[in-house]
Amino acid sequence: MLFKTSAVQQPDGYLSRIPWFQFLLISLCFPLWGAAASLNDILITQFKSVFTLSDLATAFVQSAFYGGYFVIAIPASRIIRRFTYKTGILIGLGVYIVGCAAFFPASHMATYSMFLVALFAIAIGLSFLETAGNTYSTMLGPKPTSTLRLNISQTFTPLGSILGILLGKYLVFTDGDTLDAQMAGMTMEEKTAFSAEMLQRTLLPYRYIIMILVVVFIVVALTKFPHCKPLGDRTHLATARVGETLAYLARNKEFLRGIFAQFMYVGMQTAVWSFTIRLALNLDDSINERDATNYMVFAFAAFFLGKVVANFLIARFDVNAVLMGFAALGSLALVYVMLVPNITAVWAAVLVSGLFGPCWATIFGRTLDTITDKRHQETGGAVLVMAIVGGAVIPVVQGLVSDASGSLQFSFIVSVVCFLVVLLHFGRLRRITGRTISTEKEAEYVSH
Repeated sequence: MLFKTSAVQQPDGYLSRIPWFQFLLISLCFPLWGAAASLNDILITQFKSVFTLSDLATAFVQSAFYGGYFVIAIPASRIIRRFTYKTGILIGLGVYIVGCAAFFPASHMATYSMFLVALFAIAIGLSFLETAGNTYSTMLGPKPTSTLRLNISQTFTPLGSILGILLGKYLVFTDGDTLDAQMAGMTMEEKTAFSAEMLQRTLLPYRYIIMILVVVFIVVALTKFPHCKPLGDRTHLATARVGETLAYLARNKEFLRGIFAQFMYVGMQTAVWSFTIRLALNLDDSINERDATNYMVFAFAAFFLGKVVANFLIARFDVNAVLMGFAALGSLALVYVMLVPNITAVWAAVLVSGLFGPCWATIFGRTLDTITDKRHQETGGAVLVMAIVGGAVIPVVQGLVSDASGSLQFSFIVSVVCFLVVLLHFGRLRRITGRTISTEKEAEYVSH
């Protein structure tokens, strides 16, 4: 084993200090799911033309992807509970590799359903990876800075998103006219051959991702990681069965509210990113798919900057107030996307991506903190990861609204509602925090 750490584990599983190499290595896993998720935005645009799909049908790319997270998150948590966080990460990387490899037979079968199966397999691997990585990041250091650590780790995610979108831009999309324009004058035989060629191009990004995954798998396998499970884990923790944990979580109203907020946030983020390229193509008929992808590059760069700014603000101000500000501005920007019929609406969507920055990690960390009985930590983290299923539901709803109304722009009203839910969630948390502080001050005054 390489890179051991001398950090002392506390009784609740947190460490006395941050083991920086291990923390950095775990954080470098975060871009891996960012790359996979951003490639979905490329695939949605490519598949719509190649398979002649409606907006509703294209959204099933996200349904297959995030549905995999939902199905496997709790089984993943049980394996992590039985073994270690490192085991969960290695399983996730391994299955991720298998899922990427499944794109190759899918391209030869040339059916939309087979690509959805391959995406589902990738999502199973990512579910292991995120279930382990998100919770483990909060545990790799002192408890008071757990949410900040997760925000720092999540800052790496958009770097992977940018990598994925650039791979898609240059390896999947082509120069010249849009795919629809190129196929308009073709015979049926020519369309079939052209579609097959375009499907083969979808394989290219996954070849590079597989190579990266193999290297990361080897480094993680050779690195010594701290246990980060509460002391006594092998005795009394074994009594916390799935049913017991779910019953405990069902009674935890703050946890349930956090789950709902996470569901709506992930759904909104996925929907906005799924339709940004299409929005640009609709509002500017002088560009093709490759040109429109530039807006997603800017969006993920904004996402990264939003996380950096949020980390700075959260370290200095009330976290709930910071998130309320981000959510309020994001809601207004989405209203602009919905109502303004020119290319500036796409730039507003880019701004929205920057305002997404701190949402996932902060909702995750604050909600995980509501689990006071740490016997339920891993499964609770898995249930939070399951909230990612919002990414399978909300884009479909937005696609349905787009098809029914005949306006892709109007469909962004679905995302507006989601961001307002996030705003209300952090407004409520701020009120609760304020009351708690007031009560503590009164108790301190009385005691003196």
